[in-house]
Amino acid sequence: MTTTSRNVARARKVSSSQPQTAGSSLASAGEWLRSPVAPYYLVLISVASLVSIGLVMVLSASTVQEYAATGNSYGLFLQQLMFMSIGVVLAYVASRLPIAWWKRLAIPGLVLAIGLQALVFSPLGVDFQGNRNWISLGGKTLQPSEFAKVAVIVFGATILANRRKVMDRIGLAIFPFIVPGVAIIVGLVVAGRDLGTAMILLAIAAGMLFVAGLPLRWYALFGALGAAGVAFLALNSDNRMQRIDAWLGDICSNPQVEGCFQKVHAEYALADGGWWGVGPGASREKWSLLPEPHNDFILAIIGEELGLPGTLLVLALFSLFAYACFRIISSSTDPFVRLATAGVMVWIVAQAMLNVGSVIGMLPIIGVPLPFVSSGGTALISALIGLGLLLSMARSVPGCDAALKGRPSTLRRTFAALPVRRSRS
Repeated sequence: MTTTSRNVARARKVSSSQPQTAGSSLASAGEWLRSPVAPYYLVLISVASLVSIGLVMVLSASTVQEYAATGNSYGLFLQQLMFMSIGVVLAYVASRLPIAWWKRLAIPGLVLAIGLQALVFSPLGVDFQGNRNWISLGGKTLQPSEFAKVAVIVFGATILANRRKVMDRIGLAIFPFIVPGVAIIVGLVVAGRDLGTAMILLAIAAGMLFVAGLPLRWYALFGALGAAGVAFLALNSDNRMQRIDAWLGDICSNPQVEGCFQKVHAEYALADGGWWGVGPGASREKWSLLPEPHNDFILAIIGEELGLPGTLLVLALFSLFAYACFRIISSSTDPFVRLATAGVMVWIVAQAMLNVGSVIGMLPIIGVPLPFVSSGGTALISALIGLGLLLSMARSVPGCDAALKGRPSTLRRTFAALPVRRSRS
């Protein structure tokens, strides 16, 4: 019996078993976690839970300001629901794309991403809070750099998968993935003054190079160059230095000092929430006190309303997502699958860490949303496309696709449980 056949048999056995005791339940759960379908479902469960929490908390965090601005408390929530629906459809389509198609989309996707990012400097570009990283199409704003993350991952996985034996030759290792690919995208994003997104793109590239096997000496050199570049950009921006001063200094003893208002009121929200929270919908900071309560600082509202359990639940779901990605990487023998999965994992986890660190005061305010949770149409749609890419990679793990096809559908299982009406003779 081949390895794939054994994996399929194991997955079917686990899915059909009916444990009777606590000990057998734990054994069955452990067996299921080792099955080839486990990463697929763990990714789905973690992301579906995060998106659901995000919808509820966007509704709670945005009602006051939306009513004051438009007279409709549900406007932003309905908009987020619409974007989620679009993202789910695109995620389903992406999850059904075979690996060969993802590789074919690598170069066209990167070219399209560069073209869209360049449009922010055209008359279609939109300035927002000092950044020029959006374009306006038909009255709707679009953030091209969010889609660039997916394009960089697919392009990098396609290039690096074929060069794992020559990663010690630095020219072949970085061309054309880093230069010109990532360099052009990051350069355009930095030109639009969005350092947070540029840091995420650099983190994605660094994670993929690490998984591809770039020698540590080169990895350390590029890491030092990237850190120096970020430091240079921070030191040459009054706004960024003000955020660093608010993070490291004691200037925020007065919350009204410019650059401190968000930081202090995020801490107020978490402190008010305490152990068990003030209750769903009962946040006080969302009453025009905490800026961006439904976007970059939605975790502060979660902590205020749902307390420590709600905050830890969000962190646990991101940890579960990371574990599922690690399982896909360790279970697959296809270098493209391993690299693409690593790229998505670094993207989501690094962005979540930057957001959480900004909210709780461990990092300066960087201005990146919490993936799957914060409001924002482009960010949610691109993250759900990343989910579709992950599910496509998970299906390619030996034994997973065959096990999924071997399971009866939910509808079929439901009808099988109904009593059969016998015809009268």
